Amino acid sequence: MRALVVDDSRAMRSILTRTMESLGFDVETAGDGEQGVEIVRRGPLPDVALIDWNMPVMDGYEFLGNLRRMPGGDAPKVVFCTTENGMDHISRALHAGANEYIMKPFDKGIVTAKFQEVGLIELTEPTI
Repeated sequence: MRALVVDDSRAMRSILTRTMESLGFDVETAGDGEQGVEIVRRGPLPDVALIDWNMPVMDGYEFLGNLRRMPGGDAPKVVFCTTENGMDHISRALHAGANEYIMKPFDKGIVTAKFQEVGLIELTEPTI
């Protein structure tokens, strides 16, 4: 499985990369939406894109719109990982085609739960 992390914060890209790799994903990163679009155009499409909302050059909302208009761009799951927690942002993102929305700060457990909800990873049975 392939993941694309799009965030202008080097620290967040590093945190998300480690989290995604621990879940078994191969990860590619971009520092803004424009770089993310170029990575997607180059292909192959990621299985999931984790994107920040506020970035220079092209923000996450614009990236999402560009992704969804590309051939096959409706296939990747898109999860916003952002500090923007207003209902207007969440509603706009989901309406534009995001699959989930994670508020910063978060941990691996939150990412895992969201990925299970959107079918990216299987639910695991608790061990007794």
